[in-house]
Amino acid sequence: MACHLRTHLFGIMVAFTLAVSSLTSITPVLAQPAAVPPDFTAVVREKAPAVVAILTRRMIEDEARGVPDDLPFGDLFRRRFGEPRPQARTALGSGFIVSPEGHIVTNNHVIDNASEIHVRFTDRTDVPAKLVGRDPSTDIAVLKIEPRPNMAVATWGDSDKMEPGAWTIAIGSPFGLGGTVTVGVLSARARDIQAGSYNDFLQTDASINQGNSGGPLFNAAGEVIGVNTAIFSPVGANVGIGFAVPSRTAQMVADQIIRTGEVQRGYVGVRLQELTTGIAQALGRPDTKGALVASVEPGSPADKAGIKTGDVITRIENQNIEGPRDLSRAVAGMKPGARAPLTVVRDGKTQDITVTIDQRQEDRSTRTGALENPDKDGKRLGLRVAPIQEAERRRLGLNGTGLLVGEVEPGSPAAESGIRPGDVIVAANSREVAQPSDLTDEWTKARRENRPILLRVNRDGQSLFVAIS
Repeated sequence: MACHLRTHLFGIMVAFTLAVSSLTSITPVLAQPAAVPPDFTAVVREKAPAVVAILTRRMIEDEARGVPDDLPFGDLFRRRFGEPRPQARTALGSGFIVSPEGHIVTNNHVIDNASEIHVRFTDRTDVPAKLVGRDPSTDIAVLKIEPRPNMAVATWGDSDKMEPGAWTIAIGSPFGLGGTVTVGVLSARARDIQAGSYNDFLQTDASINQGNSGGPLFNAAGEVIGVNTAIFSPVGANVGIGFAVPSRTAQMVADQIIRTGEVQRGYVGVRLQELTTGIAQALGRPDTKGALVASVEPGSPADKAGIKTGDVITRIENQNIEGPRDLSRAVAGMKPGARAPLTVVRDGKTQDITVTIDQRQEDRSTRTGALENPDKDGKRLGLRVAPIQEAERRRLGLNGTGLLVGEVEPGSPAAESGIRPGDVIVAANSREVAQPSDLTDEWTKARRENRPILLRVNRDGQSLFVAIS
């Protein structure tokens, strides 16, 4: 009996030991602690000096002093209080240094229409900055300052390697509070927020507020993977949904601006739309992949190459096209003059078409120099214009030629005289203008004769005369 008991106890002990051993083997898996967030102090200590505040001054009309023309005794009020006077307004944003030569990347909307631009470092030192170039389409701009000794420089990272859930670090000057650090994760990629032709934003829940615009979004390695640009907020403050231009786009644009002062994008002249399930079925397509050609601009590269309305473009060069944005970005990234092979499905049949890439007209309009070259006295009119295209001419109901104003230099004679982007200059000194050189000649002539240049302008379908001196 004792022997049997000892055997029984031995069996229990063996079973217990095996059970404990089994539990021990699985304990590390069950009890493994959650990942602890890393400490970002080293990254911030190294990268924060490369982040700057951007201070701008804009000249605005003091609407409080304005007196409506139809107000009783309006003339009396104007004589007593005066006409509206230009007032200076200070705005604040963020930016980051990308070269030892002093190039700084920020948002275009931070410096748009600025009459003065200054950069503030973390040591509270302010230095003047000049605008190298800007790209409204992607909301990227590049500034230049005089280099400082041992100036910190931010390095670009690869936004394409970022996956949702990865750490993100935003550094900037929200509400003027310079050197503010916020941390979050990448919430999503390729967000379309209806902000233009190149919608492809990173979404983060790192806190982004007013004043963060133009600042860098870092990854955990301290590389810039985005330029903070916008927030979604029903209350006007951060609610955990911020958007950044991915470094893939921002770096390409910034590098072009630093190199040439402008951005050149490819253009083929098609309007695209998504392939919905219904449209795909109607066209006999097995899926919704590809970009449907909704229209082709007459005389465009696509028209010359034989692209037709109703075509489905499924491939460009070596890249498959999932949707219209893929094609738009691929074409935009090509150099004007390049020949791009397209795979097109038409009436259920696949064919290859080669199109020669042209340059987008909107990019021409921001660089074609209405008076980029100064006159003999070195004074610029301050406009950038381009010949008006047929489609725009039809829209405005114009019969002849004209020059579309793409940009007005702040503080220039043109700006002071009220010329606006979107105006169409029809004539200068009674001479019809068709090329920027026509306007240059008349401005030089007027300056030589010491008299204003008289422009006939079409604005919103209405004609008016503007004298600029």
